[in-house]
Amino acid sequence: MTYPIHIGVGGWTYEPWRGVFYPEGLTQKRELEFASRRLTSIEINGTYYSTFKPDSWLKWRDETPDGFVFSVKASRYCTNRKVLSDMGESMDRFLGQGLTALGDRLGPINWQFMATKKFDPVDFDGFLKLLPAEREGVRLRHALEVRHGSFETPQFYELAARYGCAIVYAEDDEAPEWPRIDQPTADFTYARLMSSREDESTGMKTDELDAVAARTRGWADRGEVFAYFIAGAKVRNPAAAEALIARLR
Repeated sequence: MTYPIHIGVGGWTYEPWRGVFYPEGLTQKRELEFASRRLTSIEINGTYYSTFKPDSWLKWRDETPDGFVFSVKASRYCTNRKVLSDMGESMDRFLGQGLTALGDRLGPINWQFMATKKFDPVDFDGFLKLLPAEREGVRLRHALEVRHGSFETPQFYELAARYGCAIVYAEDDEAPEWPRIDQPTADFTYARLMSSREDESTGMKTDELDAVAARTRGWADRGEVFAYFIAGAKVRNPAAAEALIARLR
């Protein structure tokens, strides 16, 4: 069985995409409508810095087609703290802003940690206990993006699996010290691909995209897949996402 694959980018508002990904003359208010019909998912990452009004979430849901899925980057006020189990109030504020209005368009929540955050099993167990499986009748799935080498340990993998959380596979050629963890700890895979280059029209060379497609198919054999071209040469990321979608059809 092959599970659903969702491919996209981070955000949808980026001025250099106008005239490159977005057609000339397309108004900014129609960019999400356009992007959601060329890609199959988008990671909402403005939520890392601020909250949005409930009307925004309803609008985003209504502007996207059936089958399109958003992932959501969790607030930095939840993850950038010394004691993670103290995030309860910040988590309620983040989850309560209206994201459940996305309904079946809500994919995983990405909880990203700073590169200075080291693995502490007690600390992380306390954090994972706070993550709800649902809110207002909407299922919540959680992905953990860690950036310190201390997380490359079976103890972390087992902890993530116990709570059904995916470990984000993060690939960035400019940060080789970040761990690239590919462990099946949940019923889905979450990947952030951050190595696109501006001198390639599709962000990566043909053989590189072929390799990403092969890896993605492997992920889809074990569960649903959410993969995003993020950072790197951001102007090329939509083209890279479209090239990967074409290979997987």
